Amino acid sequence: MPTLQAYAQEHHATEPEKLGTVHFATSCNPAVAPKFDRAVALLHSFEFGGSIRGFNDVLATDSTCAMAYWGLALSRWGNPMAPGNRAPALLQEGADLAAKGARVAVKAPEREREYLAAVSQLYDNYQQRDQRSRVNAYSQAMEAVTLEQPADTEAKIFYAISLVAAASPTDKTYANQLKAGGILESLWAKKPNHPGLAHYIIHAYDYPALANKARAAAARYATIAPSAAHALHMPSHTFTRLGMWKESVAANERSSAAALETGSVSEALHAADYEMYAYLQLGDTVKAKEVLDQLPSIAARFNPTAVTGAAPPSAAVFAMSAIPARWVLERDAWSEAAALQPRVTSYRYADAMTHFARAIGASHTGALDTAKASVDALADIQQSLVASNEPYWAEQVAIQHLAAQAWLELAQHRSDDALRDMREAATREDATDKSAVTPGPLAPARELLGDMLVALGRRGDASAEYRAALTREPNRRRLLLRLFSKS
Repeated sequence: MPTLQAYAQEHHATEPEKLGTVHFATSCNPAVAPKFDRAVALLHSFEFGGSIRGFNDVLATDSTCAMAYWGLALSRWGNPMAPGNRAPALLQEGADLAAKGARVAVKAPEREREYLAAVSQLYDNYQQRDQRSRVNAYSQAMEAVTLEQPADTEAKIFYAISLVAAASPTDKTYANQLKAGGILESLWAKKPNHPGLAHYIIHAYDYPALANKARAAAARYATIAPSAAHALHMPSHTFTRLGMWKESVAANERSSAAALETGSVSEALHAADYEMYAYLQLGDTVKAKEVLDQLPSIAARFNPTAVTGAAPPSAAVFAMSAIPARWVLERDAWSEAAALQPRVTSYRYADAMTHFARAIGASHTGALDTAKASVDALADIQQSLVASNEPYWAEQVAIQHLAAQAWLELAQHRSDDALRDMREAATREDATDKSAVTPGPLAPARELLGDMLVALGRRGDASAEYRAALTREPNRRRLLLRLFSKS
């Protein structure tokens, strides 16, 4: 099998750049307009390393271009859908960029000062204000820009994606997402080659109940901006939500190759996680094993300080933990799961996945001391996430802890306790949504509840849980095999 790097060199090195069509009017020197538009196009496809270089290139020609500082500040924020807290050093850098832009913009048009004031909200008083408050403030400020500048298409686009970023993961009315989708779809009808519109429509509808609304955007985005590795990957979000596994594999193979060519290792690892998941849903363990086997060589190139594509360093660490865990859990390889070796990183929710898989594998194989150690580790990780004000990830790990504890309790012949905890895990998982960093949970809690009911001889009850799980995870192989198994 050719390596992803060889594929990248063969298929991408000689292609002309294609990022879609963007025009962002500014008061900067007209000579920098093409550079500025290219940087914004890269920003819309979450190619943050490229957009940072692009905005710095603008400043090298026109040091008075205040909006280049806006672009740098928004690029440094990174993927707005990433739920984890930004690092203090990044926040300080972003705050400095926004402040410098505001100083340069003293004589700039009011519109540009409004953009800079809005982006500063992401960083304002970050030492005391929590991230969710700042994200909400940014969204409100971008709404104000659209009201002050009703003809500004770019303001509407950035406002729409801010609505998605600000949405609560527990709001099952999807009010923000539907509002954003309505704004974006009306604009996309007029600007079909704009990369941000197709991209953000996919994000707006990246939920089980809404995914079908993103079909057209998923079909088009990769052709609008094929030079952006994230544009090649992003359609797989919709494909995953709809159970379109072959399409997801193809999208992520191309994305991984393009990402490695440009040095976006985090993006390549992120795509590999989605690719692994899709291969496992196809039952293609040969190809899935190839993804697993390539993981060490790609991970060896990972630089946690690099700013490249949409996937932040946390996504790379997440993928490095998720891929081996998926490999064992999807195959019911319980002994292999019990043998996984946990590690400690700065991203404790990534570490939790190894403990989750290890605990379930050890409970199935009777290695109860190992299972208990990982269950206890999950509790500790959850508490550390609460203490560090990571509410989204704290809840995800709490769900994993409940599910892992339930399987340990079942192995200890405490079936009532096991079912109670497993049902709570399923209920809490239903009340939230997955992060964009992952194609799906390692093992859906309601699926595990079905497995537990089967183990207790309650196949009819299990079937009801499997069917319910399929509404969130359509065409998921493990669910279908269990639902239609005769044994």
